[in-house]
Amino acid sequence: MNLANKITMSRIVMSIIIIILLLFPFYEIGVDVPTYVINGNIVIDLRYIIAGIIFIIASLTDFLDGYVARKYNMVTDFGKMIDAISDKLLTNSLIIILACNGMVSPVIAVVIVMRDIIVDSIKMIIGNKGKAVAAIFIAKVKTAFLMIGLALTLFYNLPFEFMNLRVSSYLLIIASVLSVISGIKYYIMAKPYLMEK
Repeated sequence: MNLANKITMSRIVMSIIIIILLLFPFYEIGVDVPTYVINGNIVIDLRYIIAGIIFIIASLTDFLDGYVARKYNMVTDFGKMIDAISDKLLTNSLIIILACNGMVSPVIAVVIVMRDIIVDSIKMIIGNKGKAVAAIFIAKVKTAFLMIGLALTLFYNLPFEFMNLRVSSYLLIIASVLSVISGIKYYIMAKPYLMEK
């Protein structure tokens, strides 16, 4: 396994740590997770802050593994596959957890996860035909908005929360809109291959 793939695998490990951290019932084993009250009305759970730090590191590896793979000629089919899996594991699992906890609109979670399922299915179908659809710029912009929005949500939208600016929500709404647009673009690009017999 080359360096780029090891970086990608580290993102999967960090994703699993985030999932456990946010879902594990620590209270059932007698562990009290500290919470802090800021400005009299903002209650911060330490688990989300830790998860936010891990999420930022994991998000950076998303850009790092691709850079390393291209620069040192480490691009492999396994690397492409595991990169796509690790990306979805990181973002989709987190957005589902945040939606279940009332920190993100369920509509946003459904739109983003549904789009990813459809686009990945399209890529798989045309991949089986020996074709490929290149990544498009708008999808990369969507990913950037999504990751920044999720990171801000984990940090309770601070410091913007003090100014009553729902920046994290706005970023996730933009990410949702871009998800739909990029999904449509992927379909249009792949349509000739999908119609092939």
